[in-house]
Amino acid sequence: MKNRSGEKIKLASIDELLGVVNEESAMEIEISKIHPFKNHPFKVLDDEKMQDLVESVRINGVLTPVLLRMDDNEEYEMVSGHRRMHAAQLAGLKTIPAIVRELSDDDAIVAMVDANIQREELLPSEKAFAYKMKLEAMKRQGSRTDITSGQNDQKLKPVISRNILADQVGESSKQIQRYIRLTELIPELLDLVDNKKLQFTVAVDISYIDKEVQEWIYEYISDTGFIKPKQIAALRNQLNDGPINQIQMLSIFNNCVMAKKVSRSLTFSEKKLTKYFPDDYTAKDMEQVIESLLEKWMQEQSC
Repeated sequence: MKNRSGEKIKLASIDELLGVVNEESAMEIEISKIHPFKNHPFKVLDDEKMQDLVESVRINGVLTPVLLRMDDNEEYEMVSGHRRMHAAQLAGLKTIPAIVRELSDDDAIVAMVDANIQREELLPSEKAFAYKMKLEAMKRQGSRTDITSGQNDQKLKPVISRNILADQVGESSKQIQRYIRLTELIPELLDLVDNKKLQFTVAVDISYIDKEVQEWIYEYISDTGFIKPKQIAALRNQLNDGPINQIQMLSIFNNCVMAKKVSRSLTFSEKKLTKYFPDDYTAKDMEQVIESLLEKWMQEQSC
């Protein structure tokens, strides 16, 4: 059945992706023999949700087996279940129920990303590296869009594979591209994006700038507490003409930020003014005299 327009496509479950049959039972694997997935892009945080998970594991154990594979060193590598394993460790467990499957590097990447990308409240950095890893794996796999489809040696074009990924995760192809650009940021700037202290679109623009200049930008943000889109636009425009130094960058930024004029108001009370004017002078008469005197004063100052 064709999906309704705008409806997010539901990713297959891990069991569906890997062809795990219902009859297959998990085995208990020693946690000390399991290492995290290489370059795992999803953060395992000791937050309130983790504490809830730890409490659940203490009471009920790990109900859903983790997914492992044997790596080239014949050791266990975690594919899906990093949070469950961390909770099990905090709960004092020595073993964890697991299903071990034979997976290629690219098949493991696809399964790892698909198992985590549906989580709520993902950080921009998590999406950025996850999308990049899966997209590269898809390109290497050829025209396969999931690990159970038929093999095809024809390689996917970047735009086509990005469109496929966009459909799978419910993002536009352009937004996928923007997220992947974030992987070109230095870690300090990427942390600012995650902490909502640097606008997403501004961060994407910064990602096209050399890493050394990015470090200067981070220093500027640390000192001033802000960076404006027009400042980055002006900087990138100048960089098109050739390299610049840090002093020149600061000059560009300062020229973009116009200093606001201090608002000044001056009030004279009627009592203070009337002692200088005849009683029959109106407010307009007094104003004309004051302006005339100020004009004369200004001319004297310029002499």
